[in-house]
Amino acid sequence: MAESKTSIYGALISNAAIAIIKFVAAFFSGSSAMLSEGIHSAVDTSNELLLLLGIKRNKQQPDKQHPFGYGQELYFWSLIVSILVFGLGGGLSIYEGVDHILHPHPMENALWNYIVLGTAFIFESISFYIAIRDFLKQPRHSSNFLKRLRSSKDPGFFIVIYEDAADLAGLIIAFAGVVLSAYFNSPLIDRIASVLIGLVLLLIALMMISESHDLLIGESADSKLVEQAEALIRRDEDVDEVQTPLTMQLSPNEVLLALNLEFRKDLSGSQIVDSISRLREMIRDKFPQIKQIYLEAGNLSKKKKIEET
Repeated sequence: MAESKTSIYGALISNAAIAIIKFVAAFFSGSSAMLSEGIHSAVDTSNELLLLLGIKRNKQQPDKQHPFGYGQELYFWSLIVSILVFGLGGGLSIYEGVDHILHPHPMENALWNYIVLGTAFIFESISFYIAIRDFLKQPRHSSNFLKRLRSSKDPGFFIVIYEDAADLAGLIIAFAGVVLSAYFNSPLIDRIASVLIGLVLLLIALMMISESHDLLIGESADSKLVEQAEALIRRDEDVDEVQTPLTMQLSPNEVLLALNLEFRKDLSGSQIVDSISRLREMIRDKFPQIKQIYLEAGNLSKKKKIEET
């Protein structure tokens, strides 16, 4: 969680500074694409603040109202962030582009745009590098970067990385729009660039909404973690049979595990109780992110026969 906060703070500082510069450049140049980029950076700045709020609320201790804690607060705020990127970022960028196409006015002082776009690209690249660097420090279960990103349980990483990628793509589109508009003396190209920036944001936002939605409604823990936990229990000499583990990601660093086990027939009731306590400790020691553990002793073979009949 500390690494993802570093990424968020880096993105927050970068986006706040860039948003101010972009709005100043849009005011003096009249560039629609630059105005869209300013809106984009302003939305990103508010998004980082919401993610930090989610991280803060995520750390609240469990209570009677929320016995499993407030871990999913972060997933709720990540969903809100995704919706803001979709509506305010993508929607307003497209609206500004279309509005300027219908009501055109000439672009002035293009030099402002070049200076701001170059500066913004440097800041965004630094923010993107920090986010990627910190993400790559996390335990990996796949060598495929995109697969790892999509399976990430920490919005502090995947949202910042998606946003920074969209920022860099938007800057490239805005730069192309300004250059081509000046070269061909056609403000229309700059307006089209604004619409394209909005479409990029809509696409990225839909990906963010999908991942935040899955986590919010109760996504299972990482498959490798589940397999390793199951294998650990199956190796125990007191366990005869293990039902497929049921897991839920409660927060980036908190997993719920529920298991139905069948123990050896020669074990007494007190021995089974001792085995369950020992297995809980084994799981916690091996997998500290599994905070909530529910182990139940049952006759799985009998259940299996009933289901088959």
